[in-house]
Amino acid sequence: MNNNEPPRKLTFEEIKSSRPDVGDIAGRTRFPISVIAENIRSLYNVGSIFRTSDGACIEKLYLAGYTGFPPRKEIDKTALGSTESVPWEHVPDAADVVRRLKADGYMILSLEHTDKSAPYTDAVYRFPLCLIVGNEVEGISDDIVSMCDMAVSLPMHGIKQSLNVAVAYGIMAYHLLHVFKSRPMVSAHKL
Repeated sequence: MNNNEPPRKLTFEEIKSSRPDVGDIAGRTRFPISVIAENIRSLYNVGSIFRTSDGACIEKLYLAGYTGFPPRKEIDKTALGSTESVPWEHVPDAADVVRRLKADGYMILSLEHTDKSAPYTDAVYRFPLCLIVGNEVEGISDDIVSMCDMAVSLPMHGIKQSLNVAVAYGIMAYHLLHVFKSRPMVSAHKL
């Protein structure tokens, strides 16, 4: 493409031809980012979280507490097939997953307003990492926040104190992916 020419939008066929299928992605090395979605009440948010998890090629998605899980038509409506490409598990209690991942050396990170939350762009992350997002109204439960190694928040410059959980998760997932891929050692991985 000549740099003086404006960009040309890709066709659906061009985009699709460059994407792996479910079988291809099953054997792919994933990024060392796991996610716990705790007590998410909207099935549409759960579907959006699946779709972002697919795009970011996260390691595993844990749907904790009363978070809905597939098969559900509301999840499928926004997930658009990503429930098949993202490794996931429904767990009754997020604390069990947090304890297990901590024992395996994961940094446990809450996306939550706390008295010690750092702006997400200023935090220093260690991988492997588990990001926790919580309920649309109540956020992450106090018990789970107390188990985290660090809390981060997204800056809000308007009248609202937070973003929709699926939107906030998307920002964080791609930020963590960027941080991980910017590390010198990532060039040795086949992703």
